[in-house]
Amino acid sequence: MQNTSKAPPLVLPPVALRAKSTTSSGERLSQTKSMVIPDLEPPQKPMNRHRRNQSQHNITQGVQQIQPALQGEYLNKAKISEGGKKQRKNWTSAWVVLCSNELQFYKESKQEAVANLKPGCKPEGVDLCGAIVEWTTEKSSRKNVLEIITRSGDEFLLQSDDYPIISKWHDAIKKAVDRLSSGDVGPSSGKTTIQRSNSTECLARHSKTKAKEPKSEHRRSIIFKLNYSASDSADKNGVKNRLKKFISRRPSMKTLQEKGLIKDRVFGCHMVTLCQREGTIVPRFVQMCIKEVEKRGLEVDGIYRVSGNLATVQKLRFIVDQEEELNLGDSQWEDIHVITGALKMFFRELPEPLFPFRFFDQFVEAIKTKEHKQKIQVLKKLVHLLPRPNHNTMKLLFHHLQRVLSKSRQNLMSSQGVSIVFGPTLLWPELDTGNMAVNMVYQNQIVEFMLIECLEIFGPEAK
Repeated sequence: MQNTSKAPPLVLPPVALRAKSTTSSGERLSQTKSMVIPDLEPPQKPMNRHRRNQSQHNITQGVQQIQPALQGEYLNKAKISEGGKKQRKNWTSAWVVLCSNELQFYKESKQEAVANLKPGCKPEGVDLCGAIVEWTTEKSSRKNVLEIITRSGDEFLLQSDDYPIISKWHDAIKKAVDRLSSGDVGPSSGKTTIQRSNSTECLARHSKTKAKEPKSEHRRSIIFKLNYSASDSADKNGVKNRLKKFISRRPSMKTLQEKGLIKDRVFGCHMVTLCQREGTIVPRFVQMCIKEVEKRGLEVDGIYRVSGNLATVQKLRFIVDQEEELNLGDSQWEDIHVITGALKMFFRELPEPLFPFRFFDQFVEAIKTKEHKQKIQVLKKLVHLLPRPNHNTMKLLFHHLQRVLSKSRQNLMSSQGVSIVFGPTLLWPELDTGNMAVNMVYQNQIVEFMLIECLEIFGPEAK
C-alpha cells in the first residue's frame, strides 16, 4: 500500500488521457498541465486554440477584429454629397460588404475585386463611426432607399427593389453604427480597453469611438449642426466656418424684397394684407377673373363645376405670384375652366377664409334660424361686421354668382350646385373638432341662402 501511494503521477500514457474524453478542450489542457507541472498559480482562462501565437497580439478581447457582418451583396449605390457639397446623383450597382466599422464598395464580388485590385489601391469605404442611418423618400423617387450620412458630411444612398434585402442591410448597418457610437467595437458588451499596443492606429480609433456624440436620431444633417465638431477633416475643409459666415451675412427678407429677389405672393396672402399692398378694396386677381368669366363664360356648361387643367392652372398661379403682366384674354387661357379653377384656388389657399374663422360659428347659428326674415337680418348684420376687404370681395363674388345662376338654362348650374362648389371654398372652421359632414351641410346651406337672398343681404351692386 505504501509503494502504491508513492507512484509517480505519469503512470498512464498521454493517449489514455485523450481518448474519449468528455471534458472541454480548455479543461483537458488544464488537466494535462497539472499532471506534468504542479499548479503554482490559479488556472488561467483557456486560450483560443483556433488562433496561432495569440500571445503575440497586443489588443485584448475588447478590440478583436470582427468578421464582416454581411459577407456581400449587390445593391444600388449613389453618392449625393461629399464633405457637405452636393454631387450629381448617379446610381451604380456595387458589391457591398459590411465590416466592423465601415462599408466597402466593390465593382464586382469581393473575391474577384481583390484579385483584380491594383497594388496600393483600396476599395471605396464609408466610415460608420458617428454616421446617421435612416430611410428616406425625399432624396430619390426609387422605393426602398436607405440614406447614410457620415460625420465628415458625405451622403450615400443604398437601394434594392427587394425590401427584405435592403431591410436586412438597414438593421445590420444600424447595429454597427450604434455599437461604434457606444464605444463598443468588439463582440463583448463591456467597454473597450487597450492594455498593450504598439499600433497608434488602434489608439486613435479608440479615442474616436470614446468621444461622446449626439444621438443620430437628433441629427438630421451634419451641415446644419454648426456647433458639433465631427472630425478633423471637416475642420480642415472649413465647412463649419464657411456656413457660419454665410448665415451671419445672409440678407434679411426685407432686403431681398427691396432688391426684387423675393416678391410678395398673391396666392396664400392674407386678404387684408393683399388689398393694402395693392391699394384696392377687392384683390385685382379676383376682379380680373370675374370680369373674364362674365365676358365669355356665363353660358359655358358646368361653369365653376368643371375643373380646368391643373398644370395650366398652376402656370397661371405662378405668373400671378411673380407679378408678371397678365392678360386673361390670351390664347393660353382659352379654356375658361382654367380661370375659374385659379379663382377657386385663390380662395382655398387664403390663410384665413373669406368668411373669417371667428365668424364661422355665428354664421352656422344664423343659418339654423327658422324664421326667414329673421335669418336674413342676422346674416346681413354679420356680413356688415366683416373686415372691409372681405365684405367687398364677398359682395362682388355673390353678385357675380347671381349672374351665373341667371344663365342656368345654358350652363346647367343651380343654386345648389354652386353652393356645393363654393361652400367648402369660402368658409371652414379653424379647428376640425366637429363632424366634417355636418359642417359641410352648414357650409353649403349658408352659401346657397346668401345666393338666393343676395340683394337683401348685400344690397344692390355698386356701379
